[in-house]
Amino acid sequence: MCGRFGLTRPEQLKLERFGITELPPLVPRYNIPPGGDILVVRERKGVTQADMIRWGLVPSWARDPAIGHRMANVRSDTALDKPSFRAAMQKRRCLIPADVFFEWQDVPGQRRRRPHAVALSDGEPFALGGLWEYWRPREGDEWIVSCAILTTEPNELLAPIHDRMPVMVRPEDYARWIEPETGIADVRKLVEPYPARHMRAWEISLLVNDPKVDDARVIAPVD
Repeated sequence: MCGRFGLTRPEQLKLERFGITELPPLVPRYNIPPGGDILVVRERKGVTQADMIRWGLVPSWARDPAIGHRMANVRSDTALDKPSFRAAMQKRRCLIPADVFFEWQDVPGQRRRRPHAVALSDGEPFALGGLWEYWRPREGDEWIVSCAILTTEPNELLAPIHDRMPVMVRPEDYARWIEPETGIADVRKLVEPYPARHMRAWEISLLVNDPKVDDARVIAPVD
């Protein structure tokens, strides 16, 4: 899963990697929960753009947008089999810039899970792979655009912590990922686990459990 993530240094984003020239106004975020708007890079009518989109995918057939609270994550291995996600997986993939994400580890004999922060070894920002979708309650109403983060099998670093990890798209694959015409066979290859040798993970405090705590204390390592 990927229940929280951060973009703590948005000024470090290399826009040319994403194929964009500007970003919406951003502030450092250390503990982003589902339900709010997040930065998303996507292609629309042949143009790559960066937008703020609601995190929590609302399928086009939904009657109530509240269903998005349960769809912050989507399994990449089953997305093509489910009506809720099939069309988006085929044609509406997006990139979600981040520089840290969080996973919680079960601890035998304890009720509370142990949180960990995960990032690239060099500290550089990266992109999570996601889906986006349109929804509106009725004809003539304003469209709501929402998204979800795809998950995949864990690599060797994440496996002891959690049984899933978010899809992380390599920079050289950004354009192929958001291109609607990219074939499904290629898409399946792009959701494979990111190489563990380029990543690091460290234990953090339970402050991350409170989404109201959104500062550097969240990612501080514990002994």
